[in-house]
Amino acid sequence: MTETSAATPFRCGYIAIVGRPNVGKSTLMNRLIGVKVSITSRKAQTTRHRITGIQTTEDAQYVYVDTPGFQTRHTNVLNKALNKTVSNTLTAADVVLFVLEAGAFGAPDQKVLDLLPRNVPVLLVMNKSDRIKERSELMEFARSVAQKRDFAAIVPVSAKQGFQLDRLQEEIRRHLPENPPIFEADDITDRSEKFLAAEIVREKLFRFVGDELPYTSTVLVEQFEQEGNLRRIFCAILVDRDAHKAMVIGAKGAKLKEISTQSRLDMEKLFGGPVYLEIWVKVKSGWADNEAGLRAYGYE
Repeated sequence: MTETSAATPFRCGYIAIVGRPNVGKSTLMNRLIGVKVSITSRKAQTTRHRITGIQTTEDAQYVYVDTPGFQTRHTNVLNKALNKTVSNTLTAADVVLFVLEAGAFGAPDQKVLDLLPRNVPVLLVMNKSDRIKERSELMEFARSVAQKRDFAAIVPVSAKQGFQLDRLQEEIRRHLPENPPIFEADDITDRSEKFLAAEIVREKLFRFVGDELPYTSTVLVEQFEQEGNLRRIFCAILVDRDAHKAMVIGAKGAKLKEISTQSRLDMEKLFGGPVYLEIWVKVKSGWADNEAGLRAYGYE
């Protein structure tokens, strides 16, 4: 465990990262901890689970919790489950990062803001601030949002460029409680390698197949074995229709091969060893239409 001197009290706590879909929450957490543990995609609602990323320094342990983008339309069981994940995370948070896109605040952002607890420090994180060239315009936007709530701090950042993340972390530490570390110093997440493998494949699935594939498509790791430093991983991509299956496989299997290759490379980088990966595609419609189906695939 990490130790610190009596003059500098050690701080540790949970930091919930919340916001509407596609404001850069997963990218922000990955950059803060320095390792990619939460998948990213241009496709809305890529993050479905509560993902924990851990960073430990000499005087603090930051336990970041990346959440799904809050769904303002409760149209199906999956969206309701995702929103429940966000709400449950907020109840256990010591600090909340309310992430929005700099220069853009609309009704979906307000609905998320209305959910945030009043007894927890909330930091306004204006992501993608590098896109606003005029400082006066950014300041005016910050003032307008600041009128909606008493924020503990307001920090413009660019998660993609790494801009002002050190300052953001300093602000977070100020509001963390004095606690000993919860995790070991070298831990980066509390998720299993099996879970991370499924998430990596799902990221590549949406990245290479694109918007034509429904976001209810998912990935199931059917077998995960480790022999020394070698990991053998067998995954199934679950889609709703035969047409979606053909879409994922691609002409002469080219698309599936691309998904497999890029997934394997990411796994080897994250796990620090060779990976043998096999992926196939199955049609399994309706898995997200009921609570039992959601529980079967790890939704809380």
